[in-house]
Amino acid sequence: MPADEQVKGSPARGRSALRSGALTGLSYLTLSLAAALAGAYLAHKFGRNLRTDGFMAAYGVYLVLVLGAQAFRMVVVPDLTRAEAEGRLGAEFRAYVIAFLAVAVPATVLTAVFAGFLGELVTGRLPQVSADVAADALPWLIPAAFLQLLASLAASALAARDSYLPAAAGFALGGIGGLVFFIVAADAHGLVSLAWGLTLNGAVAIVLPVAVLLFRGSRIRRHRDVPLRIGHRLWQLLYGAAVPLATQGLYVIALRFAAGTGAGNVTSLSYAYLLAAMFTSATAFSLSLISAAPLTRRGVDPESAADHVVHSAWVSLALVGAGAGLVALVGGRVVTAALGDAYAGDTGDELGRLVVYLSPWMVANAAFSIMYPLMFVMHRTRLLIPVAAAGVAVDIPISIAGRSLWGLTGVTVALGVATLVLVLALMASLSLRMLVLSVIGLARLTVLVGAATALAFGGASLVLSAIPAAAAGLALYALLLIVMRELGLAQAWHYVRALH
Repeated sequence: MPADEQVKGSPARGRSALRSGALTGLSYLTLSLAAALAGAYLAHKFGRNLRTDGFMAAYGVYLVLVLGAQAFRMVVVPDLTRAEAEGRLGAEFRAYVIAFLAVAVPATVLTAVFAGFLGELVTGRLPQVSADVAADALPWLIPAAFLQLLASLAASALAARDSYLPAAAGFALGGIGGLVFFIVAADAHGLVSLAWGLTLNGAVAIVLPVAVLLFRGSRIRRHRDVPLRIGHRLWQLLYGAAVPLATQGLYVIALRFAAGTGAGNVTSLSYAYLLAAMFTSATAFSLSLISAAPLTRRGVDPESAADHVVHSAWVSLALVGAGAGLVALVGGRVVTAALGDAYAGDTGDELGRLVVYLSPWMVANAAFSIMYPLMFVMHRTRLLIPVAAAGVAVDIPISIAGRSLWGLTGVTVALGVATLVLVLALMASLSLRMLVLSVIGLARLTVLVGAATALAFGGASLVLSAIPAAAAGLALYALLLIVMRELGLAQAWHYVRALH
């Protein structure tokens, strides 16, 4: 029997897909929890003021680069999978590292030299004290982000070999190490110690996957069939990361508009965004990471691409619905307990509502995370940069209108609308048939999950107080999912199990 047939039919491979997804999801949950604990400690220690606004503005730049790096991990896996099949994985990895360093080193130097100017740029209308804090943090946050990019590249090389545990462990240990460093150093050094901790996080995340690559015999040296072509690889980095950076650029634009709605709102939107991103990273992003290599080997067409998006989104959004429902009922209380008195009362309730208002963004981000690797699996990358530029351009008038109509709420909703427009444009550039099939499938499951969430949590809130309603709503939501399993959820679960 041919080897490929054995792989497709092997139950062990199905269990491997679930195990790989669970390990990757747990890794990102650990990272998200570390980020949440760091945020909670920051809130208790430093409050909610102009200094925290300045740091969060700089942190937004870090998030753009890091989440772009994570998305680039999806981009590069198909190339490295093909390289592994041809026996040149180590040489390809080496060439990408050199290309990335050609950008990372100058960017780090320029950030250090022009830190003051960049601090004022990212803080916008905020006072000078905010700009000063941002200027102190940026020279550390930029290299920290590039370290995460290199760690993502090492994880991608391992993914090309269907190995996910070393990278998952590296990222998780990095998150924990950075958190511990911040807590230890915060008293003596203030907000900038979190930037130092994030730099440590990136350094730890690199060590384990690179060590495993070397231990398993990947010779990271020049290969006669793999020229460096630094310019070409930087171009690959640019167009591959263009859309992920654009999606995170929409977040930075949202922070910029939030700065004009009142002191502290940049911090509130930052925390709400981090919580919403945790819901999708633990599911949709993890599924995208473990699917890129097998889909590259298997090959996809527009119909199977649409099936992949809809099935994976089912699994992701089912969990997102539960998270959004819980936040809607007890988000304010949890925020106050976690972040301290500065977030008590209306401030905590508003932050909880912001997460709910980010529901359109969570749907769009889940679809993007699942669909984006298919652009590279199917070699449909010609329009990536125009779509990225158009997405950012469209977002500005949408954000202006949203802020004018509803203030911070409008800015939050505008972020979701702009992200959805960008995702639809990407689907259209991949295949019009895939766009139609995906939109129909995603609309159907969004209605189902949204109705289940509203019925379960909304219904419980009508007869119970917040905490009992959250528990009852979660139980009812799980029951509704079981009832609806024949409407697509069961099929989606079987599809995900067979990804490997």
